[in-house]
Amino acid sequence: DSTWSEFQPPANCSDRSIARSRGRDEYHRLPLSSSHRSSQLKNCYLPNLRKEVSHWTRPATPSLSLYSARLASKRTTCSVATEPPPSTTEEPEMDLPKEIFLKEYKKPDYLFDSVNLEFQLGEDKTIVTSKIAVSPGTEGTSSPLTLHGRDLKLLSIKVNGKDLKSEDYMVDSRHLTVSRPPGGTFNLEIVTEIYPQLNTSLEGLYKSTGNFCTQCEAEGFRKITYFQDRPDVMATYTCRIEADKTLYPVLLSNGNLIEQGDLEGGKHYALWEDPFKKPSYLFALVAGQLDCREDSFTTCSGRKVTLRIWTPGQDLAKTAHAMYSLKAAMKWDEEVFGLEYDLDLFNIVVVPDFNMGAMENKSLNIFQSRLVLASPETATDGDYAAILGVVGHEYFHNWTGNRVTCRDWFQLTLKEGLTVFRDQEFSSDLGCRTVKRIADVSKLRTYQFPQDAGPMAHPIRPHSYIKMDNFYTGEFMKRVLKLLECTRPCLELQGFERAWIFTSKGTTGKL
Repeated sequence: DSTWSEFQPPANCSDRSIARSRGRDEYHRLPLSSSHRSSQLKNCYLPNLRKEVSHWTRPATPSLSLYSARLASKRTTCSVATEPPPSTTEEPEMDLPKEIFLKEYKKPDYLFDSVNLEFQLGEDKTIVTSKIAVSPGTEGTSSPLTLHGRDLKLLSIKVNGKDLKSEDYMVDSRHLTVSRPPGGTFNLEIVTEIYPQLNTSLEGLYKSTGNFCTQCEAEGFRKITYFQDRPDVMATYTCRIEADKTLYPVLLSNGNLIEQGDLEGGKHYALWEDPFKKPSYLFALVAGQLDCREDSFTTCSGRKVTLRIWTPGQDLAKTAHAMYSLKAAMKWDEEVFGLEYDLDLFNIVVVPDFNMGAMENKSLNIFQSRLVLASPETATDGDYAAILGVVGHEYFHNWTGNRVTCRDWFQLTLKEGLTVFRDQEFSSDLGCRTVKRIADVSKLRTYQFPQDAGPMAHPIRPHSYIKMDNFYTGEFMKRVLKLLECTRPCLELQGFERAWIFTSKGTTGKL
């Protein structure tokens, strides 16, 4: 056999100089130990293998051939010959995500009535203190309180002002569990340490172009503090932010600005309050060096709302069209759906490398710059139309998604589909309905039809998921939109809108 002739052992197998010079190449080309042709080679090389195996290493680049894979198996066998194999093999612990099923949904055992957050922003670390008013979801429940948490350092945990003993709670890589919570309502205080500068997942609180920024949808809030990070846990929020005044002169969060002032050591603070209940995925915080374009809007009831678009100073002139789009959306929502804005302030923040495109956080929308900034010198008509639609979309979420939210993430398509329907109607009314319709159908045929015909097709409400972020697709957004378009001709136009007004205002703060 010519294949094996070159593998014939040297005349004197104990000659270490020959074994050293040829050992590496020959060792890599040995047949598998199970082969009958390997017995002669084994007998000759085995004494030297035990001595020389420490000098041999695997190739720098992995081989892709089946033959090389068999040789790799042989190398493993030879190296093990120096010592007996372990009696048992321990599998490495893997922090695998859990598959979530729609059929397994159950209401939370505990509800959160109010949440008070305090942030001490620093260059190396950030300290987050959360004070939560907890009440039982069902009367007399004695279940453990399980909170979600990722990449957090727990500093302290208190119940009704008293530190918990280590045996009263348990922490793992994904949860904090209070074993025996008090009966009835109680106060929970948790202090955590996080590292936004090292957060490359762009979920939770992270650093972006020198500014602090958050992204909490769908499950990012659990990277800020331990919490029941699910959309059916709704609470009112207050947020106090402390930071260096020179580095972070602008401190923003949800709701209305209640108080601000200077602190010792060159720091300052801002206190924000959102009086309307919301789920944790709508929390937002921004801190940094930003300038703003300011305007105002008077609602149908006569309230004056301050509007601000925050952006790096050099881009301020490019925000005029976005401000026009915001005011037009507020006016249109009042006239068509009878839905009035409910706070005294509305902020939009432009983040150049924001990872979600745009996010509808209550009263503090965060946008990627291409969806806000436009100038006649560089923007096309399509750019202007896209900004109009996206600014409108995120504002319309104030009612369809924020004030009236989802029970769980399986209903994602409901809030997104309804809001896409509203922003499509908005763009059609302010532009040309026929042109808008043709463009929407063209996108439908280009993107959704191939997806429906391929292996990535899925229902608008999935039966299970592992990571919810994978469902933020065009198909998910558009399908309910098409169902609504099929339903609308069955009703008179005004009856359709009246039904929405009744549904929205009758279910605020509910699922």
